[in-house]
Amino acid sequence: MNYLDHLNPQQREAALHTEGPLLILAGAGSGKTSTMTHRIAYLIKEKGVSPYRILAVTFTNKAAGEMRERVEALIGSGINMWILTFHSACLRILRKHAGLLGYDTDFAVYDPADQKAAMKSIVKELNLDDKRYTPAYFLSVISDCKEKALGPDDYLRAYGEDPKTKIVHQVYRDYEKLLKKNNAMDFDDLLLNTVRVFQKDEAALLEYQQRFEYIMVDEYQDTNFIQYTFVKMLAEKNGNICVVGDDDQCIYQWRGADIRNILEFEKDFKDAKIIKLEQNYRSTGNILAAAHSVIEKNYGRKDKKLWTEKEPGSKITYYRADDERDEARYVAQEIDRLKTKDRRYSDFAILYRTNAQSRTFEEALSRRDIPYRVLGGLRYYDRKEVKDIVSYMRLVQNPSDDLALLRIINEPKRGVGAKTVDKLQALAGVRGESLFQTLTDEEVVGSLSAKAAAGLRQMVETIQEYSREQENLRVSDIYDGLLVQTGYLKALEDQNTLEAEGRIENLMEFKSVIYNYEKDDGQLSLSDFMERIALLSEVDNHDENENAVVLMTMHSAKGLEFPFVFLPGMEDGLFPGWRAFDREDGLEEERRLCYVGMTRAKERLWLTSASMRTLYGKTDFTRESQFLREMDKKLLDGDAVFEKKKDSRTPISLDGYRGAKPANPFEQLKYVKRQVKERRETGAEAFQPGEEVVHPKFGRGVVEKTDGKIIQVSFRDGSLKKLAAGIAPLSRYIPEEGKE
Repeated sequence: MNYLDHLNPQQREAALHTEGPLLILAGAGSGKTSTMTHRIAYLIKEKGVSPYRILAVTFTNKAAGEMRERVEALIGSGINMWILTFHSACLRILRKHAGLLGYDTDFAVYDPADQKAAMKSIVKELNLDDKRYTPAYFLSVISDCKEKALGPDDYLRAYGEDPKTKIVHQVYRDYEKLLKKNNAMDFDDLLLNTVRVFQKDEAALLEYQQRFEYIMVDEYQDTNFIQYTFVKMLAEKNGNICVVGDDDQCIYQWRGADIRNILEFEKDFKDAKIIKLEQNYRSTGNILAAAHSVIEKNYGRKDKKLWTEKEPGSKITYYRADDERDEARYVAQEIDRLKTKDRRYSDFAILYRTNAQSRTFEEALSRRDIPYRVLGGLRYYDRKEVKDIVSYMRLVQNPSDDLALLRIINEPKRGVGAKTVDKLQALAGVRGESLFQTLTDEEVVGSLSAKAAAGLRQMVETIQEYSREQENLRVSDIYDGLLVQTGYLKALEDQNTLEAEGRIENLMEFKSVIYNYEKDDGQLSLSDFMERIALLSEVDNHDENENAVVLMTMHSAKGLEFPFVFLPGMEDGLFPGWRAFDREDGLEEERRLCYVGMTRAKERLWLTSASMRTLYGKTDFTRESQFLREMDKKLLDGDAVFEKKKDSRTPISLDGYRGAKPANPFEQLKYVKRQVKERRETGAEAFQPGEEVVHPKFGRGVVEKTDGKIIQVSFRDGSLKKLAAGIAPLSRYIPEEGKE
């Protein structure tokens, strides 16, 4: 048993405890994988358990592969043991027993692309508006139902019979019929149908209960209801179930993880043994102490505290920046300063709460020629939605840009297929004109399908309007108008998925890019802006194996570690995020995410915030994060964290110093839509000759005349402008009291 010698006492105890239910509470960096693999080796080598009778399940193929490799290193290769993901284990069971549910055992497994194609056909067959009811929306609702074991009729009973739920019920039912007809299951079905097999046939359940005498589950805090049900049913006969996890690292509740599974393990499995792995092998003492001072504020957690034999190390550095650009400059400067011949750029990681934050750091790193790579997502300027809206702006600047037009001709969906595009391109080539010019020909557009013709007319009209008026508009006005009038934002809203929400956040954040350029140059033209964006966008992506600073979200960083870690955006409304205040347990999950982010650091940890932040196109003064205020101040170095005095009469709420709400991309979205709508509805009728008005780009002026379409304004600088009604950002001039 000398292979167990390097385990610490708690790890060794867990490896040797084989009978009955066992909960291993494994803190961050406490060696849980080593403990699990040594426990498996002990079962086989010392207890004589056949590998055939052991089941180990985890969440990713990578984790399962690593566990198998480490077990084989301890006991030899070629073991007949199930070390699999949940989906892989269930697929194996269903290949044998799918007939119990009316499937052939050679059923197909539909991937997301197959699911989307299937759903598209159902939406079309039911003659539903695919803009209001998108395939992505239905698939998201159905996936959520399957994770909760709700069939179509269960869904209707649970959510009531209003018109919308009746439509979802019909679509869900037709989707299930289509899958069954095609002898296919989706990924959610693999889990749900395995449980259904066990519920339907006691012999099938008994077969696997008898086979798997010992069951081990990794990352138990991330299990959803169906995964919990699956392992509970398998373990009921022998009771030898070992689950490993950390309630402090449950950060996926938004996608179905149920923290109650780990918190209530003792209720589900009587006489359960609990072993805590609290010795951390990753971080210095001060990092662990600071992380604990935050996470201990959670009520819904098991009592534990990480410790280490390492030195206390440096204190956590805190920097309060002037704004987000100063924050990014500081981080890039620190990386530049600390990068030596003994350190690689890949030793540094910037972990942020939202993808939209990456943009300023990419720009700051690029200015210093520091290589970087974005993990768990694309570079900000490479994201689809950003490239799409930039293509629209390129068309406004230059309608002859065929490449830009080809990118967005069917974004959002306008019924313009590849064959139609080929025909239009061929016609434009014959005529010797740009593709956009061809689309201005009503005879050409009229020959297309009704849906394609209507969509292209609207797009062409919008591009022409803003192209004519670009000199009279701020870049931000053009941007807002394009987002709304092209239907691009509405298409994303209608999807009603987390992915679509992330895209909307990025689009609202792109307004911050524009806003900052306009703040630096009040007369910024569209062509100037597009030139600067083009130069920024040409920064090359770096290969994952390159020596580069890592940028990623804290969610994506779980399971990773870096010598030097920066956590930016430590402000209420950003981190904790604005959604955290909508749910009772929202703040606790955000606090767990903060704990995960902090414990990624091995040697040094930096926390930063900005006094004023432009986010989603809105600038606000910020309040430092609640997590900063909860942290043990003896462990912080650098700037002081503002603390409200108990006898202070100046209230400072979560809304921030000036009473503004935390940055919320969807509040900003409503503002953008309302503003564009109001301009189009008021038009020229809102202003009369002789009336004094204000234009954000040209200043104060007097209306000379209007004709319903054009408003002619004489400005104080002597210029006379003809502005398009319904687009021009004009407002009545209201003099301030006592000033003129």
